[in-house]
Amino acid sequence: MTQPPSQQPPQGGFGAPQEPPHGVPQPPQGPPQSPPPPAQPPQAPAAPPGPPSAQPGYGYPQQPGQPQQPPYGQPQPGPYDQPQQPGPYGQPQQPGPYAQQPGPYGQPQQPGPYGQPQQPGYGYPQQQYPGAPVAGGPGGPGGRGPFKGKPLAIICASVAALLVVGGGVYLATSGGDDDKKPVAEKSDGVQKPSSSPSVDEGDGNGTGREGDDDLNGGRKQGEAKVLWLQKNDVDLPRNGADVYGPWIVGDTVVKGMYRTVSGFSVADGKQKWTLKLGTDICSAPAQTTTDGKIVIAVKNGTTSKADCSDLQLIDLNTGKTGWKKSIKSSGLFDMLSDIALAISGDTVTVGRTNGSNAFRVSDGKELFGKRDGNCQPFSFAGGTKLIAATNCRTGDVENPQHEVEEVDPVTGKPKWTYKPARGWEIDRFYSVSPLVVSLTKGRGESKKWSILALKENGSLRSQVISEEGDKFATGCGNAFAIFGKSVDGCAGVAADANTLYMATQDDTSGSARTNKVVAFSLNTGKTKWKANAPAEQTMRPLRMEGGDLLLRVDAGYSKGGGIASLAQTGGTPRMLLKHPDSTSAIESSFYNEKVLYEGGRSFIASGRVSASNDKEELETKTMMVFGK
Repeated sequence: MTQPPSQQPPQGGFGAPQEPPHGVPQPPQGPPQSPPPPAQPPQAPAAPPGPPSAQPGYGYPQQPGQPQQPPYGQPQPGPYDQPQQPGPYGQPQQPGPYAQQPGPYGQPQQPGPYGQPQQPGYGYPQQQYPGAPVAGGPGGPGGRGPFKGKPLAIICASVAALLVVGGGVYLATSGGDDDKKPVAEKSDGVQKPSSSPSVDEGDGNGTGREGDDDLNGGRKQGEAKVLWLQKNDVDLPRNGADVYGPWIVGDTVVKGMYRTVSGFSVADGKQKWTLKLGTDICSAPAQTTTDGKIVIAVKNGTTSKADCSDLQLIDLNTGKTGWKKSIKSSGLFDMLSDIALAISGDTVTVGRTNGSNAFRVSDGKELFGKRDGNCQPFSFAGGTKLIAATNCRTGDVENPQHEVEEVDPVTGKPKWTYKPARGWEIDRFYSVSPLVVSLTKGRGESKKWSILALKENGSLRSQVISEEGDKFATGCGNAFAIFGKSVDGCAGVAADANTLYMATQDDTSGSARTNKVVAFSLNTGKTKWKANAPAEQTMRPLRMEGGDLLLRVDAGYSKGGGIASLAQTGGTPRMLLKHPDSTSAIESSFYNEKVLYEGGRSFIASGRVSASNDKEELETKTMMVFGK
C-alpha cells in the first residue's frame, strides 16, 4: 500500500495508510444472530479433549465467518463444540510501516444455543482473532469460568460448594413478597408502583431480614455491602430481550428492556417510575443529555414486519415521554439495518446504511439528513464532540473507502476529514476526545486490525504498535446487528489526553485466570507500561476519574470482584470498593454484564435477560449494587 508523504505513519506495528477514495457501500454482513441462552445453574464442564479447542466466550461477540447456529427447534451444537477464531497477535509482525496484524476487534459473536447451559461472563464481548492459541475450558479465553484450569477433584468439590452457596443465595433472594409483581398506578403516561419490584437487601450486620435472608451475612471486614439485588419483573418474549443502559441520572438508575423503561433509587433499588411502551425497544445511545433526557428507538409495530424506525424522547428523571416521530427509509438496506443512536449536546444522530439523520433532542426538529454526493455517514460517536464514520461509494465492493469526520452537531457539515487507506473500514471509536479509532480490513481468516490516534484537527497523531504476543479484549459491538452498526459505547477500553488503556485477553496458563492492562502512548503509539491484575483475577478499564484509571476487577471463583484505580504511571491497582467474596457466585452470574461506578457505588447489570420458563424468568437476577 502507498500513502501521500504528508501522512506518513510511525514505523513498525500496524495501521491504515491513506489513499484516494473509491469505495462502495458495504454488503450485508450476514444473517441475524441468534439470541443467547437463558441463564442456568453452574455446571462442571467436561475436560477439553486433545489439544486446546475453541470455546465460546463469556458474552464476547463471535467473529464473522464462523458457522451460524441453526434456528430454534432444530438440533444445535452444545456450547463447548463451537469453533473459535484464534487471537489477533498470534502472528509475527510484518516488516515495513504498516505490518498488518491479523484479527479485528469488536465483531459480533454467535451466542450459545437456546436452552444450553450458559456460562457467566465478564460483560465484555469475547474477541476472537485469527492466529492466537485458544485455551480450553468453560467459556473460552477471556471469560470467567469458575473452574478454569482447576484439577478435576477441585472442580467436583467446587460444584458441590456452589450448590450449597446457591441454595443460600436462593433463600437470601427469594421468598416473602419477592415473587409478586408490583402493583402500579398509571399517571401521566408513567406507571408509579405502590411496591418495589423484587428488590432484596441486607442490613450488613449478619442478622438478615428473616433467617438466612441477608446478602451481607458473610461479609468480611473491609468488604463493601450489597446495597440491593434486583430480579426481573418484566414479562419477556420466549427468547428473552436485550437490556439498554443502565444510565444514572441524579439519584436514579434507569434501564430499558423489551417494552419497558424503569427508574430505580440508587440507594435502595426501589422503583421510582416505570414507563410502558407499546412496542419493542430496538436501539439506545450510550449517553444522555446533561439534563437527563434520552432518545431511544422503538419498533413501529408488534408484528414480525415491524421496522426499527420510531424515535421516542424520554425524561429519565421522571419517566415521562416527549416527542415521538418516525424516520423514513432511504432504501432497502435502511429497512433491514439497525439504527445506531448517539447524543452530542442537544443533538441525537440516527446512523443507517444509506444515510443518516439528526434531530434536536429538546423539540424533535430535524437538523440535517442525507447528504448529496457519494459519501454518507453511516454511524456516529457522541459526547463532547460529534464524530462520524462515513462510507464513500465507488466501484469496488471489495475495496471500500471510509472516512473519519468531526461534524457540526447543528448543521452536520464536516469540520475536517481523515481518509484511511482504501480497504480499511471504521470499526469503533474507542474515544472521542482524544480521538482513537479502531479499523479493520478484509474478511474472515485474513482480517486485519489497526488503531489510530488523531489530533484535534483530524491529522494523524500516532499508530498504536503492540508488542508481539499481546492479545486484547474489548467489549464492543451489537451481537444482533444485521446491517449497519454502532461505533459508539465501547467497554473495556479507556483513554486520557495522552494514553490509551486496554485489557489483554485472559492468561489461563496458571491455576486461575488473570490478565494485564497495557498503556499505550497516543503520541508515539508505543507501549508505556503493563500492570498485572490482582492475584487470580482479571480486570478491565472502565473510565478515567481524577486523573486515574478506574478498573472493573472481575469476580472469580469464590472471590468477589470490585472497583480499583490505577495511576497514570502504572503500578499495582488500588482497590476502591471490594465486593464480598460471599456473594461472588451471584456477581459472576450476570450475562454480558454492564458495569457503572458512580458516587462510591458499583452497579452490575445484566446485558440480556432470558429464561426457559416464566418462573425462572421472574427469578433471574438483573442488577446488583454495592457500596460502603
